[in-house]
Amino acid sequence: MKKNIYTYIAAATLFLTSCTDLDQSSISTIDKDNFYQNESDIKVALNGVYQVLTDGSMNGPWNDELIFLNDLQSEYARRGTANSAAITEIGDFAITPTNAFVETAWLYRYKAINRANILIEKVSNSQQLSAQVRNNYIGSAKFLRALYYFDLVRLFGDVPLVLHDGEGEGAPRTSKDEVYQQIAEDLTAAEAISVDFPKLSSEASSQAASGLLSKVYITWAQTDSEYSKAHQAELYQKAIEAANKVISSGRYKLVDKFIDNWSLDKKEGPELIFTVEHKFGVNRNVTGHCVFSTGFDNNKLPVIAAINNNLYYEFDAHDQRRDASVTLRLFDPSKGKYFDFDRLRFRKYIDTLYMANESAPYISGQNTSSSVLRYAEVLLVKAEAENELNGPTTSAYEALNAIRRRAYWNPYSSLQEKPSNGTPLELSGLSKEQFRQAVQDERYREFVTEGNRWFDLKRWHILVKTIKEKVPADDLKYKNISTRNYYLPVPETQIVLNPNLQQNWGYAGETTGDPYSALGWK
Repeated sequence: MKKNIYTYIAAATLFLTSCTDLDQSSISTIDKDNFYQNESDIKVALNGVYQVLTDGSMNGPWNDELIFLNDLQSEYARRGTANSAAITEIGDFAITPTNAFVETAWLYRYKAINRANILIEKVSNSQQLSAQVRNNYIGSAKFLRALYYFDLVRLFGDVPLVLHDGEGEGAPRTSKDEVYQQIAEDLTAAEAISVDFPKLSSEASSQAASGLLSKVYITWAQTDSEYSKAHQAELYQKAIEAANKVISSGRYKLVDKFIDNWSLDKKEGPELIFTVEHKFGVNRNVTGHCVFSTGFDNNKLPVIAAINNNLYYEFDAHDQRRDASVTLRLFDPSKGKYFDFDRLRFRKYIDTLYMANESAPYISGQNTSSSVLRYAEVLLVKAEAENELNGPTTSAYEALNAIRRRAYWNPYSSLQEKPSNGTPLELSGLSKEQFRQAVQDERYREFVTEGNRWFDLKRWHILVKTIKEKVPADDLKYKNISTRNYYLPVPETQIVLNPNLQQNWGYAGETTGDPYSALGWK
């Protein structure tokens, strides 16, 4: 079972790993004890932890994977022309423990976690670096470990918590509360990263740690675990405090033009707190493999298609997020005119510069960045947590209305628009329940195809209800959805390798004892 093999190639910039199960002790082609001797070695190792974010072509966590596992499991998307059984299963809510994306979602993250564990241990013992430089590298590795575990606990629920190289073999599933506690500890440590250490939004920073921590706390508060129910108010307060650290830093702001967050020439925009960088030919972009578009052709559907065109009309006509998120027409540079689609296309990751290349095999983003965390989300987390804790306070309204003002700002005329249906631009006078719904509505419009929707529906405990309300009754998504879809199945290969792992409810033929309905999840 000890099957990780580490190879160091002098000309390479990545510390590469081969992994066959939950990361175990390593057989090394180098002496790990002698590798972490200087900052150059440590940079190579840290790059290896980052690299898993875009590992494995389209299966990489922030290539196509989170779009498939998240947005495809939402009410607005369906499988299109996918010839992959794995994608079909996800899109139809018929996912199985042998699904390829389920397998890689587990394997890749544990591969990265093991790399982070080794780096943290080696750098902690290094005497070659100053205390601050050492803390910067450890903080970066802990930020990434926290991000990978945050994905795992939301995807699978209880997962093995492995914090040291060689401890993974036979590890049982750890309770969600213990996993969240470790995530919070790692992100708190990452807040000590010095301001001058990260150079790009694709690198861990103190503010990225605080921003992600706010999201972790609000998610943890809503898990319905024993700890979260007993400490919900405390977790909401911590979410607010973490969000306030980002807001008070003055480092970030909402960009006037929403689509600029995905523009190739604005990758370091002031709204982007943490991103994943993509470069075609090096690591496949999130929109690779025709995920969103298939050229100027109404006879084909992208791999991920819209359920129908309703999403387009659920945006107000004056909301600039509509045409940045979904579109029914695109300019065809080869013809010099607009092309009208019968079925809407998801817009954010369509690389219009690539479209200008007449030899391009399909419209797709090749060099855009994935937005893991934007300032807009920090504001919405603060608004939501403040409302859940104290009701719709002044600070909750300030955060929510900032999102609405930007949504209805016209960046072309530099005028503040208002909703075309006559409703007020800035909300006020709402009850706690009305404010909660307003936050949920803004998140729906704000984060289309950003890998958030399934996670949101799960933490609000309205996954099945929403699918049943929004998806046509003749669609397989409607027919197959059940409470078991609140989590993915544990990969079958992992259960075979590790008999201490238990399968999630609903994936081993159970018809009774539904733990999610018992919690009131709908």
